[in-house]
Amino acid sequence: MQTYYLTDAGKIRDHNEDSVIIVKNKNDEYLLAVADGMGGHKAGEVASSLAIEYLSKQWDLLDTIGEKNNAVNWLRTSVQTINDEIIKHANKNEDSKGMGSTLVVAILTNEYLLFGNIGDSSGYVMKEDKLYKVTKDHTLVNLLVSTGELTEEEAKLHPRKNVLMRALGVNNPTELDIFDVDMSAQGILLCSDGLTNMLSDDQIEKVLNNEKWTIEEKIKRLVKKSNIRGGTDNISIAYLIRECGE
Repeated sequence: MQTYYLTDAGKIRDHNEDSVIIVKNKNDEYLLAVADGMGGHKAGEVASSLAIEYLSKQWDLLDTIGEKNNAVNWLRTSVQTINDEIIKHANKNEDSKGMGSTLVVAILTNEYLLFGNIGDSSGYVMKEDKLYKVTKDHTLVNLLVSTGELTEEEAKLHPRKNVLMRALGVNNPTELDIFDVDMSAQGILLCSDGLTNMLSDDQIEKVLNNEKWTIEEKIKRLVKKSNIRGGTDNISIAYLIRECGE
């Protein structure tokens, strides 16, 4: 496996409210996660950090995540615990009222690949050098697209395109969408909307397919291109490439 992750404040925001991690447990099983925080007085930074730090610590304690149903249960239980902790923190700290976070996560073992998400951070797979989005955004405009009230093109330009319908710290209990993904994927990409709002899927795909660059160079190029195009939000990316035969 090759892995690399990176987070960047972007060009407009004065601090970074994203958190990102790639970790491997004792059985060489991988957890990738990106969280995009929200809330004033750096509360979003606290929310996203709570999510990523909890997942990272719990994953590191595992010898193995076990069978697929165990992984699903672990994800759902972990996310509910994180949600409770974010709400508890907000209730205890006045300047953290309204804080929350998106979350996109992937679990890769020798037997299965699972994605999960809450909010509008995205999960993709690379298959035969083509980028495919796995997750579905929990946004107002995506809901309107699904009901036929907006087209895909209208949604991209909608003034309320970033309004979330679901996020950690906002709904209790919370609900994580989980996707069982084909194991033939050659790559896993997770990112915050600071990337996808600046670059199209085709532009991201083109960078990832450049054989001249290392995995680190590809991710740094994506961040640089996002900033050149405006860098209006924090940018976070986690990327894993499976070697032939893995």
